[in-house]
Amino acid sequence: MPDQTDLLLRRILTDVLGLKPGQADTFDDDTGLFGHLPELDSMAVADLLTELEDRLDIIIEDDEIEGEMLETYGGLLAFVEAKRGA
Repeated sequence: MPDQTDLLLRRILTDVLGLKPGQADTFDDDTGLFGHLPELDSMAVADLLTELEDRLDIIIEDDEIEGEMLETYGGLLAFVEAKRGA
């Protein structure tokens, strides 16, 4: 069963990227994001990071942003969970 951070991340991705209802519910750790979802382009990355900061009450420093973080759903979730635990 998904935890609170997982559910929030799925909701944020749906809202920011304008995904179809339930689309993010099918994401697993290996689901490709950047380069795989046409909705997640370079402009959407900035919106996504801002929304993550606002809704999860975290701060993402510029030097923390790496391509690997946005490559898969599991990578993004691990990053967000680490930030929330810090």
